[in-house]
Amino acid sequence: MLRQYEVMYILHPELDAEKTESIIERFKGMIEQEGGEVTKIDRWGKRRFAYEIKKLREGYYVVMNFKAKAETAQELDRLLRISDDVVRHIVIREDK
Repeated sequence: MLRQYEVMYILHPELDAEKTESIIERFKGMIEQEGGEVTKIDRWGKRRFAYEIKKLREGYYVVMNFKAKAETAQELDRLLRISDDVVRHIVIREDK
């Protein structure tokens, strides 16, 4: 059963535009490869943090809405956690 999820992740601010897009496409491709469907990608761009995170003051925010199985969301969470380019992330299951 496909469930609706939302993921927000913050990428390292010093990545160039090409690298940022490739990372976004990599996570999108992973969801689609596992049988999920990305419904929306919202690029918020660089924003300043309220406090320092990993000695950084800003990051590139991305919000992605998708439908997928629970296992896919768990795998995405794992990949986001081990990626060096991701500063912070959160995966949320949206309730109807």
